[in-house]
This record gives sequence, structure tokens and C-alpha cells, in this order.
Amino acid sequence: MFNALIVEKDEDGKTSASVQQIGIDQLPDGGDVTVAVEYSTVNYKDGLCIGPGGGLVRNYPHIPGIDLAGTVEASDDDRYKPGDKVVLTGWRVGEAHWGGYSQKARVKADWLVPLPAGLNTRQAMAVGTAGFTAMLAVMALEDHGLEKDHGPVLVTGAAGGVGSVATAILANLGYEVAGVTGRPETAEYLKSLGATQIVAREELNETVKRPLEGETWAGCIDAVGGAMLARVLGQMKYGTSVAAVGLAGGTGLPATVIPFLLRGVNLLGIDSVMQPYDNRVRAWQRIAKDLPMEKLEQMIQPAKLSDLPKLGADILKGQVKGRVVVDVNAD
Repeated sequence: MFNALIVEKDEDGKTSASVQQIGIDQLPDGGDVTVAVEYSTVNYKDGLCIGPGGGLVRNYPHIPGIDLAGTVEASDDDRYKPGDKVVLTGWRVGEAHWGGYSQKARVKADWLVPLPAGLNTRQAMAVGTAGFTAMLAVMALEDHGLEKDHGPVLVTGAAGGVGSVATAILANLGYEVAGVTGRPETAEYLKSLGATQIVAREELNETVKRPLEGETWAGCIDAVGGAMLARVLGQMKYGTSVAAVGLAGGTGLPATVIPFLLRGVNLLGIDSVMQPYDNRVRAWQRIAKDLPMEKLEQMIQPAKLSDLPKLGADILKGQVKGRVVVDVNAD
């Protein structure tokens, strides 16, 4: 028997989450690798899956946790053998499939990547989907011509999981970083990660009638969407790009096509869930090389399975700073 966070739904459609003991035979069929999970983390999707479901979870009881890192315990696939250290993000694990909030998980080998050299499992989960997404966004901006001497790179939602890692990576690579936050108390935290400019959220979260404003940003990683993304598009320098990674500010985009037509601005969609294997490996290798581990340590908020119901609610309210690392084996 081992511990797992089980989410159940009652006849009235109300969900509840609690730590329970289950057996290995209760893990779902369909996976060919059993992982002894060591760490997981908390992302916005996890908050939805721990709580109301958000349309992501179809079947109950359910084990959330879209990320996990640990050691292979058993494998029917030649790519992995017992003792191998592995990382899993995406593939709708923790949503459609039982996830990482458990001391054991049974998953498909196709969903795993080897733990990259230079990272341990705790660090990998300090990165998690949020940091993996941040690295994909940085890579996309680089692939579309981001230049270090072209001006500041804007990071919206900078104190959150994606924003924290993006800020640290960009600063470490030598870019000037401007971090947007609605929480003034996080300004020093963002500066410690390498941000050289702090932008108050209220400066950007209102739409304006002008489709173009002054050319300000050499690039942007946007975790907010909505009105803020629309506003930022009109402030981008000629030929630059915005990597869109989130929708904390809403799914709508009250913008015009003018920034695309008159300034050649690119809007790059970043998906971390279905990324091909080769690009996953490339991103994880870049994380191990380009994310300073001392900065990563500054982001970490430790947690255990029993903390997850509260943390899930907190992240939906925008009240989680940095990266939560869940030790699934902690008492």
C-alpha cells in the first residue's frame, strides 16, 4: 500500500481531495512503466484538477498531478529499466490519466524523458511544466530572432511559475528583463531572479483605443492573455515576437491585426502538453545548462501531499509565488 491524493466527486457534483492509501493493483491499466515517484509540483491545471475539475477530469476517483519525477521500478519497454531516473510532464497525465500526486505511477514509456545530466528529481520538479514551458518560450523567441542588445524582454505574470523560471533563464542568458506583477511585494523577489525593471500590472491590463503605441519590448513571454496581451502587442518593436503561454487574464484577445501588419509582430503559441520527444529532450538539456540552480532554489516552496488541497485553491487565486515542490514521500 502507498499514499496518493485521491479526488472524489459526490452525487451533487462537489469534489473533495484527501490523502488515502491504495494498492499497486488499483493503478490504471495501459501503462508499461511503473515509476516510484519522488517529487511532483503544482501548476494552474493542478489547481483545477484538485478542485472543481475545470473540464479536465472526466472520471472519478482521480489522482491529479500533471508532473512527476522519480525512479523506474518496473518496465515493459526496452527504453527504460529499473533504476533509471525519469521526468514526465504533459500528455494529459493528471487530467485524463492518473498523475504524480502518488508514491507510485503507471505511465506509458512514450510520455517519459530521461532525467537530464545536471539535474536531480527535486530540481526537475522545481522546474516542472511551468519551467519547461518557460524554456520552450525562450527557445521559440530565439528561433524567431530575439537579440540581446535590442531592448528589454517583457515577462507577464512574472512572479508565477512560468514567469519566475523565464525571468531567471533570460537574465542568465544576458537579456534585459522587465517583469510584470500585480503584487508589489514580489518586486525584490523578481529582482533577485534577474529582473532589471518591474512593471505594475495596472500599467498594462487596460486596453487602449490606439492599436499601436511606442515600440518598447524586444520580446515577450506572456502568461496572462486577455487585455494585457492585446496591449502588449501594440508595444512590441518591429519584427519582434510574443510567446503566449497562459490565460490567467482570460481567453479573449481584444486586439486588432495592426501590430502584425504594420510592425511584423509574431504571436507564437507555446504548447507543452503534446511536444515531440526530441524537442522535450532539447528543452530539458537547455534547462540544465541555462537555468541557474541557485536561482531555482530561491523559487522553491516545499510541500507534501496533505498540503495540496489548500495549494490547489491558492494557485487558482494567483496566491502562489515561485515553484511548489511536492515531496510525495514526506510525512
